[in-house]
Amino acid sequence: MFERRRSKRTIFALATLAAGALAVTAIPAQAFNVHTTDGVTPTTIKLGITIPLTGSAAPGYNKIPAAMIAYFNYVNDNGGVNGRKIQLVVKDDAYLPTLAVAKTNELILKDKVFAVIGALGTANHIAVSKSVNLGRRGVPDLFLNTGFSGFADAKKYPTTFSLFPSYIMEAKIMGQYLKDKFPGKKLGLIYQADDFGTDALAGFKQAGTNFAVKVSYASGSQSAQTAAGWVSKLKTAGAEVVVMFGVTTASGAALATSAALGYKAQWILGSVGGDATTLKAVGVPAVVLTGAIGASFLPAPTDTSDPYVAFFQGINTKYNGGAVFDNNVLVGMNTAMMTVQALRAAGSNPTQKGLVAALESKGSTFASAGLAPLNYAKGVHVGYNGYWFGSYNSSGELKPVGGDYSVYTTDSGAGAIVKSTYVRPALPANGLPTN
Repeated sequence: MFERRRSKRTIFALATLAAGALAVTAIPAQAFNVHTTDGVTPTTIKLGITIPLTGSAAPGYNKIPAAMIAYFNYVNDNGGVNGRKIQLVVKDDAYLPTLAVAKTNELILKDKVFAVIGALGTANHIAVSKSVNLGRRGVPDLFLNTGFSGFADAKKYPTTFSLFPSYIMEAKIMGQYLKDKFPGKKLGLIYQADDFGTDALAGFKQAGTNFAVKVSYASGSQSAQTAAGWVSKLKTAGAEVVVMFGVTTASGAALATSAALGYKAQWILGSVGGDATTLKAVGVPAVVLTGAIGASFLPAPTDTSDPYVAFFQGINTKYNGGAVFDNNVLVGMNTAMMTVQALRAAGSNPTQKGLVAALESKGSTFASAGLAPLNYAKGVHVGYNGYWFGSYNSSGELKPVGGDYSVYTTDSGAGAIVKSTYVRPALPANGLPTN
């Protein structure tokens, strides 16, 4: 009796397996090739960014995600990347390292993004690298919105790619500019007291720049009250030329306070804190900004003769609600265009490992608005490496000194500072990369 029952069960099981096998043969073969990489489906690619939408660093920087999404939407409307539409998940980290860590974890564990793109802030991303460890997890960490030199270390940060020239490069080039244009002048420096400022000090040391007075400030402490203390120290030391190496809200406080206190010096603003639109938004009158000197690796956002600027301005009008087009919007759209090229280079069935490899092999050839070359290569995660200098006019617009973009390039070590002969790739047809 027992044997008969077991025999019946066996026959039933075999029949079930046979039916299942028949069902399997009826399913199209491509159904078993569905991509399981986090953030990638047959129709979408999901990316993530943490950035200060609120907090002390929000003015200006909070415009970057919308600019990125605007360009992605344009690409999506034109077929996407290999048939996939790009989605960008935006998280507000308020420029606080603890929040940056928490929000990056959310992007990876909850939202399951394919890659992190354009994360902002040196202290924030150092904390993320230590706590979240994107490299160990194999998550691509692309086009950082910070010039901290350490992130270019491909061994320590194997999936991280810098975008900005390092702050060491910027300070070296700025030191040469000071030597050439202001010999014999008493120099002053205001810098943020973290790895951002430490890089600047290292670069000025490489350039042999001697400051009569150096004033540091803690990130987030900038205000009219603290700026009054900065100006007092600069004035007492007799500084005639002052370099401001800080975020835009710190630059704004320094410029407005120096004007209010009648302190007249030649101001030179670092690239991080020199966006004219943001400076005016935080209360710096154009007349105060007029004559200050700034540095950039992108063309001036008001330079409509530049094909990249003109194209991005059109995208801004149609897809970004006509937001005031400034350096932050330009950075966002340029980053998005480079991201599209990286995704295309990763192939029709992208993987996170393949995306990293694609940047190392092809990233240096990407079309971008940058006026300095990209330096990506096997084991080299350095982005741009040069700057040009301009002067702010009475409308608060940064214009190249002499009318032409004279770009100088260098490295983060003891390498020479040279005038660049780089010719960037032409804007892709209709702004749509086909690499």
